[in-house]
Amino acid sequence: MVISSANTQSFVKLIEYLNCDGIDSERLLISTDISWNIYENLLKYLGNSPYFKVIYNQGNLQVMSPSSRHEIYKKMLGMLVENYCLETGIRFYPLGSTTLKSQDKLKGIEPDQCYCIGSKKRIPDLAIEVVITSGGIQTLEIYQGLGVSEVWFWQNGELQVFCLQNSEYLQKNNSQLLPNLDLDLLVSYLDWDDPFDAIWDFKERRKKEEERRKK
Repeated sequence: MVISSANTQSFVKLIEYLNCDGIDSERLLISTDISWNIYENLLKYLGNSPYFKVIYNQGNLQVMSPSSRHEIYKKMLGMLVENYCLETGIRFYPLGSTTLKSQDKLKGIEPDQCYCIGSKKRIPDLAIEVVITSGGIQTLEIYQGLGVSEVWFWQNGELQVFCLQNSEYLQKNNSQLLPNLDLDLLVSYLDWDDPFDAIWDFKERRKKEEERRKK
């Protein structure tokens, strides 16, 4: 749904409508000509609600109600990355869906998952996005403005990696932050029915491959 400029109260009513019937499907609410003040008021109203994801880019605002499918992929990607870091001794700081924003650049976003690698930072090094429904605000431009080093997109059964170099994102085959992580192996577990079995098997396969390399 796309609407013209609105005030905070009208957005609240529309958001409540989006979540009123309990249908498990993603829905997008997009509006233009929205002030920074309305965006911040909306964030305050929603608080830390897991039912809505808010994106803002220079007057364009998007509210999404994620589906369970979206949330499953999001959690699986996060668990696999965290397991890899723990097993390989890479220090990381999970920030989840922390709101990242800059009033100077009029940009704000809530990643599906994000991490600082090595040390805590104001802006995370890695952001992960699961895209189930297309047609929304282009988030890569927002991450570029905020200075996030690396962004992963899981969409249509593929993982795309974008790395920030000289203020521009370049698509890469591998992560620059986690260069030894086998991304093909990682994504092969995303559709497993049982998360416990998936994480355990991922851990064991990596261990066997590491032992094979050392021989």
